[in-house]
Amino acid sequence: MSGSKNASPMVALVTGASSGIGLEFSRQLAAMGHHLVLVSNQDEMLHQVRDELAATYPRQHFHAYPLDLTVPDAANLLYDYCEAEGLEIDILINNAGIFSFRKVLDVRPDVLQLYIDLHMRVVTQLCHRFGEAMKRRHRGYILNMSSMSCWMPMPGIAMYAATKSYIRVFSRALALELKEEGVSVTVACPGGIATDLFGLPRNLQRLGVRLGALATPQNFVRGALKRMFRRKRQYVNGFINHLAVAFVPLLPEWVAMIVKHKMLDK
Repeated sequence: MSGSKNASPMVALVTGASSGIGLEFSRQLAAMGHHLVLVSNQDEMLHQVRDELAATYPRQHFHAYPLDLTVPDAANLLYDYCEAEGLEIDILINNAGIFSFRKVLDVRPDVLQLYIDLHMRVVTQLCHRFGEAMKRRHRGYILNMSSMSCWMPMPGIAMYAATKSYIRVFSRALALELKEEGVSVTVACPGGIATDLFGLPRNLQRLGVRLGALATPQNFVRGALKRMFRRKRQYVNGFINHLAVAFVPLLPEWVAMIVKHKMLDK
């Protein structure tokens, strides 16, 4: 693929780069020979990742930019930082996200706003700012992280599923708008991934991988980058997840109510 290690190095910006899938995106892009701008609100962990990558790939450039993406001007701050450093972003990975499992009315108002800011507002603004620059250069890749949950209006994940659905629809439309401009937009919709995002203990994560219920971050990111560099508009990993896309929306209401009664009404 065009993003392989033998291709010309590019500059990639990864949000949520200090842990989980974002960390894996950073590692695999670095292994391909690309330079990186690493963004996260976890300052210490972010610099540890930067130092790790710099020690492993001394001929490449790695920038750590600690930033809370939910602040109103986050997209402008990040864009201005790249401009000041003379960095032209060729690859934008919008990965940062949050998850919680609870009823909407049990979620604090500030957390409701956090979902909207992190999954909707800043993704849109980053695509707008960096997408404009990519369009002027007639080249670039954008990968936005949605989720299988965007097809699942289930109790307990209303905010997560709804905001991830926005990412998918926005990305699919943006991909068509930029198709003839040399800029590709890919939306990745993973099923369960063995990371700490969903609060599963490590032993259950390992069990889920062995049973095939969860994918490893390594395998998922490998597939996502492969599709991105091939300019595919959407990536759903795994045969079971492809089936779920078709069948989960057809589930009767009583199934959702079982989830509510068994997992939320406690």
